[in-house]
Amino acid sequence: MIPVPMLARALPFLRHLATSASMVAAGLMAGCAGLPATESTATGNPVATAAPSEQEFGALEVSAAPQVRAFDIVLAPLQPRGRLDPEQDAERTNLWQRVRDGYAMPPLEGELVQKWEQWYSSRPDYVQRMTERGGRYLFHIVEEVELRGLPSELALLPFIESAFNPQAVSSARASGMWQFMPATGKDFELQQNLFRDDRRDVLASTRAALDYLQQLHAQFGDWHLALAAYNWGQGNVQRAVDRNRKAGLPTDYSSLKMPEETRNYVPKLQAVMNLVASPEAYGLALPRLENHPYFLTVQIERDIDVALAAALAGLPLEEFQHLNPQHNKPVILAAGTPQLLLPYDNANRFLRRLALHAGPTATWTAWVAPTTLKPAEAAKQVGMTEARLREVNRIPPRMLVRAGSTLLVPRADHRDADVAEHIAHTASLTLAPEARPQRRVVIKARKGDSVVTVARRMGVSVSQVAQWNKVGVRAGFKPGQQVVVMLPATTNKTVSRKAVPTRNAKPAPGSRAKPARVK
Repeated sequence: MIPVPMLARALPFLRHLATSASMVAAGLMAGCAGLPATESTATGNPVATAAPSEQEFGALEVSAAPQVRAFDIVLAPLQPRGRLDPEQDAERTNLWQRVRDGYAMPPLEGELVQKWEQWYSSRPDYVQRMTERGGRYLFHIVEEVELRGLPSELALLPFIESAFNPQAVSSARASGMWQFMPATGKDFELQQNLFRDDRRDVLASTRAALDYLQQLHAQFGDWHLALAAYNWGQGNVQRAVDRNRKAGLPTDYSSLKMPEETRNYVPKLQAVMNLVASPEAYGLALPRLENHPYFLTVQIERDIDVALAAALAGLPLEEFQHLNPQHNKPVILAAGTPQLLLPYDNANRFLRRLALHAGPTATWTAWVAPTTLKPAEAAKQVGMTEARLREVNRIPPRMLVRAGSTLLVPRADHRDADVAEHIAHTASLTLAPEARPQRRVVIKARKGDSVVTVARRMGVSVSQVAQWNKVGVRAGFKPGQQVVVMLPATTNKTVSRKAVPTRNAKPAPGSRAKPARVK
């Protein structure tokens, strides 16, 4: 993250403005222009937190007018890191034009590109929603792409991956606007724990995605193959390239044998590139995106409830979560996520209101279970109802909380300490099924019985039978030997302590019952 130099001169003023809240404004971060539409894609389970209303803040803002004007003057000249001054080049005030100017990939043509051009152009409402939503983030991505000297087409990739929805989750568990799988996210230092998932973090996921794309391009030396590897996996693409090379076939993107999704992946991106280059040719109108940041970063030094942060910023909760979608819980831990993303005006408002806010900023905290506990026992220790504990931590019935697990619990009035850094980075919740009451049953082994056959017949695991009888998992039993089996106390299974009748056993005279067998 590279701050705008202008902000360094403003820091003394910001520190003075926010002293009572121990807050400092962070560096201006690359954001995005435009007025995006609000989508209902909230994550987590935010809990309403008492916060001053607009009416209550009205008088305070009037009394703080001189400070507000000074603060706005300091931060007002938001300028991009673009190559030209927007005042000298009117076209560069349009972010879409900046993207077009940076196209550098060899164009891809063919039926699949035409197919996706037609698909998008026939859905103008979808394109409108997608581009408006992307308006929050596109400036930041373009800034980072240009800073690395990469083709600007890469800034359009989230249109293909997630329709620019940072809260998107695929059926394969890929998450975020860049659709990172859990393992790949960890490879690129995207934290995934109880309190946050950095695959959804706007700044962190963009950094990771561009790192990954650069790595793939270095491996294949071709952007089309790098994009295919981003979708299909670098190992799969490398094997496809090696197969073609061994067979004397071309190794370009269009010549490889790939799954249908990957086959359409780059053509889909090329179609979006063409639509952005000439929207009018496809009967589309893109929303105007100004070439300046949509958001900036504001540092926080104390834990704060999501609902309170949104209220202080004067943002609807859903809009706040569009910019800060990585949080899994209704509290933001300063030790894990020390900054918020806020639109410029709302960042000003947040700092003013936070400086005037009285009382705690967080009503939730983390509690680590000292031993394996029932939820009822844990609830009693933290001072909340079992039903509420289960609800906020999503604990199913008949499950135990394992020792070392972290639970979200109310923050006691007397507790002032924020969540420690090691918990903020590693918190996890591990559950185990409650042990059911068991009864000890002794049966007599049949001819040819072994640990495996007894386990199969009694519906228990091989390792359990071996453990109960202190033998190996491959051990056999002698006919008539006593074998111990532990069964649930409520089981309907009936077991005779005598040898089980054989298939040839005959029923008693006058009886129509079949011989009893233990399955």
